[in-house]
Amino acid sequence: MTVQPAGSEYPARLTIDFAEQLDRARTFLRVFMVIPIGIVVAVLTAGATETVYDRSGEVVRHSSGGITVGLFIATLLMIVFRQRYPRWWFDFALELTRFSARVCAYFVLLTDQYPSTVEEQNVHLEIDYPDVERDLNRWLPLVKWIFAIPHLVVLAVLSAAAFFAVVAAWFAILFTGQYPRGLFDFVVGVGRWWLRVQAYATLLVTDRYPPFSLT
Repeated sequence: MTVQPAGSEYPARLTIDFAEQLDRARTFLRVFMVIPIGIVVAVLTAGATETVYDRSGEVVRHSSGGITVGLFIATLLMIVFRQRYPRWWFDFALELTRFSARVCAYFVLLTDQYPSTVEEQNVHLEIDYPDVERDLNRWLPLVKWIFAIPHLVVLAVLSAAAFFAVVAAWFAILFTGQYPRGLFDFVVGVGRWWLRVQAYATLLVTDRYPPFSLT
């Protein structure tokens, strides 16, 4: 486990442009407007699940997978056995992460721009391409999920708080047309924290331990 040096920039970064004014009607209908693009994300990231029962009702086969799960497993195997992270592989993971971030930002009211499948829009997400042989320990991906557990515990609490922050922001936008800046920064900070943990534990692009920070 590598601890991030003080003052250095983490290799996974997220910023979202703050909008001074948001559309009240779009905000009111957001939960419905996000459905089509949400289905696209679900198709890309969720796996197919098959459960087979025998005559006694016992489960004899259960399978589940998807692009994100397959990408994680394949990347882990490539790093462990070949010390490789193909650039096209990384680029696909990066663009999928960017697209998911745009959809999430739209859903939690941080932007009125309907998520594009191509353009960056006002959600800026960057992940540095790793030099596997120099920067990554080939065996660490096998245990990173253990090191990430403290982050996941904290993020579970922060995500619950972010949910209520989004609800409060929804009412604020309906009445004022503005997302309270403090709530905006908090929700973006939670997303930024999730991204760093994702980069460390599932995308496997860095061995630098994520900071416990919203900034």
